[in-house]
Amino acid sequence: MAVEAVIWDFGGVFTSSPFEAFNRLEAELGAPKDHIRRVNATNHHDNAWALFERNEIDAARFDELFLEESTALGFPIRGRDVLPRLSGELRPRMVAALKTCKRRFKVGCITNNVVSEHSPGQASAQRAAGAMGQVMPLFDAIVESSKAGVRKPDPRIYVMMCELLGVEPQACVYLDDLGINCKPAHQLGMTAIKVVDVDQTLAELARATGLSFDQEARA
Repeated sequence: MAVEAVIWDFGGVFTSSPFEAFNRLEAELGAPKDHIRRVNATNHHDNAWALFERNEIDAARFDELFLEESTALGFPIRGRDVLPRLSGELRPRMVAALKTCKRRFKVGCITNNVVSEHSPGQASAQRAAGAMGQVMPLFDAIVESSKAGVRKPDPRIYVMMCELLGVEPQACVYLDDLGINCKPAHQLGMTAIKVVDVDQTLAELARATGLSFDQEARA
């Protein structure tokens, strides 16, 4: 089936990965590297992070639960210290690629986010740079976990996007920096691209869509 839509994650795709910032926090605190990633991956359907991204708890409760979970896994870290590290730096080449795709295909964004000023792109530096202002208006449809009450990798959130765009999953390309989120997209029939770095992503996106991103590659 021909490609009709390109669907994007936000954090770690249009911005640098929050895991880089998490690693810096771990180094500052003396915590084991990737400890925060390990906490997030443990009981990932019902842990503090999952509850927060589905808007089932507030920031204060997230702070408490994340501390409990991180302590149980060997090193205490408060949730309130993690949240400010969510925002990354904007990747202009990815934004340019989105604009190129938009000229040919429908484009959508599925993002696991939280009802917090620390949501991706909402830190003061990002607001000043206009990251959210530059990217979000480009999409034809957006599904946010905190509003939908469902989060990736639940297949329902991908189906929601397909319904909003009026396309079948088999006609979609999906990009995400987490393999666990690419898997359900692939199982639904989408062409899934795991975002490792910008060069690799644009090369795979070019093969999947038949578009040229040479201009973005030179940027």
